[in-house]
Amino acid sequence: MTRQDALRAAVARLRAAGLDDIAADDARQLLEQASGLSRTTLIATMIDAQPADEAERFDALVARRERREPLSHILGSVGFWTLDLTVTSEVLTPRADTETIVEAALNAVADKAAPLRLLDIGTGSGAIALALLSELPKASAVATDISPDALKVAAANASRNGLAGHLELVETRWADGLEGPFDLVASNPPYIASAVIKTLDPEVKDFEPALALDGGVDGLDPYPHLFAEAKRLLAPRGTGVFEIGYDQGEAALALAADAGASARLVPDLAGRDRAVVFSFSR
Repeated sequence: MTRQDALRAAVARLRAAGLDDIAADDARQLLEQASGLSRTTLIATMIDAQPADEAERFDALVARRERREPLSHILGSVGFWTLDLTVTSEVLTPRADTETIVEAALNAVADKAAPLRLLDIGTGSGAIALALLSELPKASAVATDISPDALKVAAANASRNGLAGHLELVETRWADGLEGPFDLVASNPPYIASAVIKTLDPEVKDFEPALALDGGVDGLDPYPHLFAEAKRLLAPRGTGVFEIGYDQGEAALALAADAGASARLVPDLAGRDRAVVFSFSR
């Protein structure tokens, strides 16, 4: 069987597993992983017979994806912002929606060359903190998580992207025990309503940590505490940026107002509410 034939068969298997629109792209990435070849070299050799050892590896990878294991877990990494991040089952796979948080935070920074102090609450893979550090050369960041396994992933990502010297990782609940001030406080907390989780795609509900998904009955459980912590920790003229669900904008603004913050919503690329950006008068 040629590589091209093997790829066609894999696409059919993934479509039958319910992946439809992304089957072809996923199959190509799995074939790259199995072959160990660059995309350019692979394209040039598609009509070649597939070596037996490669065929075995490819079949195993496709079988994992058929079971709806996330592609990021199978490949071991995912692109986020300008970074390549290690991903495991201990952390959420960083998504393009969360790049909205990074962009909103950077837009709030007047002087990107300043020695800013950043806080990422519930960092998971470290995606937000590391993306910000990659754009703010003199900044330092503290990133927290309640999961020691998640912090190990974040540490690996900091080293992988040459940012370990700028990042302090703290195992704690939210921001408990931290002292400010911080110029920027960011977070992508769990915001999915508990009853909704069982309706999510298998890649999410079966493979990603429930601790990072479940936001309680209405998905908003973390936010009152997070706004209070931001008020405690933000420097004068500091900015907070929290990710929210697409239908939580008005509720997030109300919670920000309850905490004494001035807030606005920022949409993602699809035009849906995705970030609440806020500050406190001092």
